Amino acid sequence: MKDVLTGLVRVLLKTVLMLAGLLVFVSLLAATLLLLGLWGLRALWARLTGRPVTPWVLRVDPRQAFRAARQGGAAGGASAPDVDGAAPGLLARRGPSVPGAFEVTDVEPRDVR
Repeated sequence: MKDVLTGLVRVLLKTVLMLAGLLVFVSLLAATLLLLGLWGLRALWARLTGRPVTPWVLRVDPRQAFRAARQGGAAGGASAPDVDGAAPGLLARRGPSVPGAFEVTDVEPRDVR
């Protein structure tokens, strides 16, 4: 009896896993066919309107993020707080400050290198 139940559980588990894999495959295939159909309609519309068929591209330049980080960090240091209690240019570089951050007296601000 134990062997029969073990065999039945094994067959049931294999069936469930096979159906799950089949479901993933079919859903990926459907998504691919949907994107292919959308791209085909887009290309057809471009041909009908006389425009060039352009591919879908990801217009992200990872070098730009590094340039922005480098330039943002080297934009200059914080200077002494003005009358309002905010350092000039600090909020423009780093966004909103923490309330009361310029009331700290035990540290000395220095320029960012």
